[in-house]
Amino acid sequence: MACCCAVSEFDDTDIVVIKTKNMAAPIKVVVTGAAGQIAYSLLYQIASGAVFGPEQPVYLHLLDIAPMMGVLEGVVMELADCALPLLTGVLPTANPEEAFKDVAAAFLVGAMPRREGMERKDLLSANVRIFKEQGQALDKVARKDVKVLVVGNPANTNALICSKYAPSIPKENFTAMTRLDQNRAQSQLAAKLGVPVQDVKNVIIWGNHSSTQFPDASNAIAKINGTEKPVPAAINDDEYLRTTFVTTVQKRGAAVIAARKMSSALSAAKAASDHMRDWFLGTGDRWVSMGVVSDGSYGTPRDIVFSFPVTVSNGKWKIVEGLTISDFARQMLDNTGKELAEEKQDALDVCKD
Repeated sequence: MACCCAVSEFDDTDIVVIKTKNMAAPIKVVVTGAAGQIAYSLLYQIASGAVFGPEQPVYLHLLDIAPMMGVLEGVVMELADCALPLLTGVLPTANPEEAFKDVAAAFLVGAMPRREGMERKDLLSANVRIFKEQGQALDKVARKDVKVLVVGNPANTNALICSKYAPSIPKENFTAMTRLDQNRAQSQLAAKLGVPVQDVKNVIIWGNHSSTQFPDASNAIAKINGTEKPVPAAINDDEYLRTTFVTTVQKRGAAVIAARKMSSALSAAKAASDHMRDWFLGTGDRWVSMGVVSDGSYGTPRDIVFSFPVTVSNGKWKIVEGLTISDFARQMLDNTGKELAEEKQDALDVCKD
């Protein structure tokens, strides 16, 4: 039986096409940093139907820097070798405008990693320039309804800058990933309660994807012996929920690096998949955490990208309204909001250079 795809001699403009029959029109999906660790776990999830559904073909655009094109060639080979029915084509490139052309979804994973001795401001300065360029490319060539998820850190502020330089695309179409933090928080609570992780819902991550984030279990619900109960009542330990629980989630990324000697790529890829799936397919009766442009809800600074609890229907997110904010929560929200406002100013200053 003849192979359905062939890879020609590799360069920036090669398009690898895998033909499919009797399927809906594919959507174009871009992943940046496509030769990196997170993308290595993420690409299979996208191409297998775990993100956009089992009947939606995808055409992958893979963006990375020119020195990584050799590694990317191997990734393209592996995608072909997976023989995935929903993967209709692959475009590897180092050209942002080529990568973002007509895309319906963008996973902005690629960013300079934080190195030992590097301050957060140093990381911000390096990465803001990357996301300014990518925002400009999205503005020029992407679909105007493109859904953009920023994973590369500092994710919240990178998303804000990306949106600023893509003025023709609605601000609500730019989001930052705090789903990894939500998944971590949900897992911690499930372990504490001794229930399956899917039986815990409505855990909230407020604010920045940083050590100032506020993992909030005050509205979470757990199914215990077939009955739904508020998590605070089920755990019955406010001290734990304000201290150990919060700090464990805040520092989980550092703990993974300390143990693995590498960053949490597998769980980050799963979280990116979860985030985009819920954005495209909806959340039902669950709340999920997404970094979105703040409208001032819950007393947060406006026009920063702040993580809120949201629901999603028909591709549109909506901030959950009417939640009670305790004095402790108020302090936590103010702290992370202050950090984001400072990051925003730093980023805008970098963009002026």
